[in-house]
Order: sequence, then structure tokens, then C-alpha cells
Amino acid sequence: MTKEQIDFYNENGYIKLKHVFSPELLENYRRIITDRVAELSADAAPLEKRTTYGKAFLQIMNLWTQSEGVKEFVFGKRLASIAAVLMGVTGVRIYHDQALYKEAGGGITPWHADQYYWPVSSDKMVTAWIPLQETSREMGPLAFCEKSHRFQIGRDLEISDESEMTLKQALSTFNLEEGVFDLGEVSFHSGWTFHRAGANTTDRPREVMTIIYMDEDMRLVAPKNKNQIADIERWCPGVAVGEVVASPLNPIIYSTKSALATTGKPA
Repeated sequence: MTKEQIDFYNENGYIKLKHVFSPELLENYRRIITDRVAELSADAAPLEKRTTYGKAFLQIMNLWTQSEGVKEFVFGKRLASIAAVLMGVTGVRIYHDQALYKEAGGGITPWHADQYYWPVSSDKMVTAWIPLQETSREMGPLAFCEKSHRFQIGRDLEISDESEMTLKQALSTFNLEEGVFDLGEVSFHSGWTFHRAGANTTDRPREVMTIIYMDEDMRLVAPKNKNQIADIERWCPGVAVGEVVASPLNPIIYSTKSALATTGKPA
């Protein structure tokens, strides 16, 4: 990571990095991840019977607990070390991972900021968004509102039709980055960076894996909404308000100070 790249992330709230993974490595993990997504989403309702959010993608969370192959990918140190450097922290834990597969014909992902959902003590959170194929504009790549991580309006909105309408207007004067993703390109965005994705108008799914990282010293705070209550129960089991978020589901993946960092290999 160069100083220019770190400065860009701090200024704009996101960065896209090319050639993070080789095509061969990405294809190997694409097959592993896609197979598990297919198994775990086999009973999903038809697109036409879902809400706007449901039409946006098939969403499978914490795949690393469901597959040793996925665990090997999620526990890799390359993405984790980039996340730590971008945030200026000594190390990172996993908050959770999620596969986001926008099916052929899938709808938009409404404007939102992820950190609305997270009951944590600082903004030292970042999401790695990893397309598992080349992602054209027609497939619905992630789009970022530059410098919106400092914007206060809309921070109380969950992802919904309301967030799409309200934020589309509120963010209309900001610059939008909505370019394609090349094979092996990965983006990182801050928890308060507003983002969305268009519909997938192609005949194949947009296959994406994401990993949410947090400062290794992150602490749990009292929840501010019902979604944060649900997040505590699901992603931070056994952690009390005020404690470091160090449950078995939140291992340290990369650290320059801790001997607890994982090996990145299957258990």
C-alpha cells in the first residue's frame, strides 16, 4: 500500500485495488464459495415474491463457519493486512463475512451505510468487496458516494426503499464512483461510506464475497436500534457492552502486536 492509496481511502471513504488476486486463485475459491451458496440458498423464495432488499441478492453470512475452503479464504492475511493499513490500526478481527449473489434479473441494492447496523465503539470498520468474476455495469457493481463517510444525513436509515429515495436526493451533489470491476480487483469501503448497486440485467449471477473487518481492539457499545440488537446476538455472542469484541466468531486475522492472529489455514 502506498501513501497515495491510504490518503485516497481516508479522503474518499473507499478505494478500489486492481490485481489483488490472480485469476487462478480467484476461480478456485469462486467454485468453493458458489457451491456453498447454492446449497444454503436452495429454498430461497422466487425473485417476484421478495421485497426490494430480498431482490437485491442472495445473502449468506458467516460462510467461514460452514466450509473449510471458505474459511481458508476468509482467514487469509492479504486482505486483512490491507484493511489494517487503510484504517491505521495494529490489527483486525472479523466482524462477519457474507456472500452477496445478485441473481440474473436481480434488483437494485438501495443506498445505505453499513455502520448503521454495527454496535461498535469507533468507525474503524472496513468491508472488503470481492467480485468473483469480471463485473460489468450491467451486472450491478458496487457504487460509492465519494467523501460521504463524513455525511451525517441518512445514518439512521436501514437499507430499504426509503433509504434509496432519501439518500438519492441527499447525496445528489456528491461524486459517484460506479465503474466496472476487473477480474482480481477488490474494493474496501468504510462503515459510514454510502453505497449502492444497480440491478443485474445480465443472464448470469453477479457473484461477490465480502469480509467485514474491525480494529482488533474494537469494543461493544449499547445498541442504538433493533438491528444492532440482532447483530450483538448473532455476531458477538457472549460479549458484554464495554468489552473487546473477542467472541469465538471474531478471531484476530492479522496483527502486528498480537500472537493470537490466525494462521490463515483451515482448522
